[in-house]
Amino acid sequence: MTFKLSPLSPPRRLLLGPGPSDAPPEVLVAMSQPVLSHLDPAFLKIMDETMEALRVVFGTGNRMTLPISGAGSAGMEAAMVNPIEPGDRAIIGVVGHFGARMAEIARRCGAEVETIEPTWGQILDPADIRRSLQKKKAKLVGVVHVETSTGVIQPLEEISRIVHEHGALFIVDTVASLGGIAVNADALKIDICYSGSQKCLSAPPGLAPLTVSETGMAALRARKSAVRSWYLDLTLLDKYWGTDRVYHHTAPVSMIYALREALRLTLDEGLEARYKRHMDAHRALAAGMQKLGLEFLVAPELRAPMVNAVKVPSGVDANAVKKRLLEEDGIEIAGGFGPLAGKIWRIGLMGYSARLENVERLLGAMKRIMGR
Repeated sequence: MTFKLSPLSPPRRLLLGPGPSDAPPEVLVAMSQPVLSHLDPAFLKIMDETMEALRVVFGTGNRMTLPISGAGSAGMEAAMVNPIEPGDRAIIGVVGHFGARMAEIARRCGAEVETIEPTWGQILDPADIRRSLQKKKAKLVGVVHVETSTGVIQPLEEISRIVHEHGALFIVDTVASLGGIAVNADALKIDICYSGSQKCLSAPPGLAPLTVSETGMAALRARKSAVRSWYLDLTLLDKYWGTDRVYHHTAPVSMIYALREALRLTLDEGLEARYKRHMDAHRALAAGMQKLGLEFLVAPELRAPMVNAVKVPSGVDANAVKKRLLEEDGIEIAGGFGPLAGKIWRIGLMGYSARLENVERLLGAMKRIMGR
């Protein structure tokens, strides 16, 4: 049987879903640069530069700061599988789909998991976490900074204080927030913090930036058993990304080029300016949606600027609107899932996509479609 492929020519979209975001032209050019060996001295220098840039964006001085070879969920799994040993207790805040995924991974690692689950669209009450920690000692507490399924931003300061008062590790998912709002891993005393390359950093999907505090590393070194995942074992990855340069796996060289370039653009723009751009885009979207008579799921003070959950009006087919946006305007947005399926649209304003001209283009298309 003969099978032939035509040259690749994907359609051009405006990505305004909850990830991935559009990649800047400079990032796409970086990916086309010559492939080096993963142990080439020139590539090792690129690795060092990428780690140093990640430290700035995470707001940390942690030596253990690197991109996991895998999507954001690989970062989540690394954050769970490395500290947890069978029988450890883990407390997970579930304010949406990705908190639930964190809890499922912790269970698969052999943890005794307790979840704290407010209604989707609300935030965690630190008092609930305190009560759970007082009830029984826990190895870790995990929360999601920005819940992609709801658009809620979780305040972290008080939770961090409570977690450390009780001697637990504080693990935070910043997949949707890193590069769009301040993370400040050191100031918040986050022990393991992970993210994804494809959202507010605007590199393609495929890498999971992660940073581990010295307290977190001490917990890993104190394990009584081997980490259940060889590929995600941070003590082994540390030997490759650290000064030893011991071969672990063949790194995705072109993806690391892309992340380095995305980080260069982030730092050239300036973190505060980048955060302001995300907030300006969010405010413009909120004002425009109000004019269209559309409401947000989340209260204004809890809204994340990069993930906007907009309620679907009664009698409107959420999927039909999404389909028309894609087919007629080349704009991608996402719907809800779980208890919010068919009830919200999720509009992402992330990284390179978080621009006022993109907001205006979406609002114009929504006005036309909703008017019909």
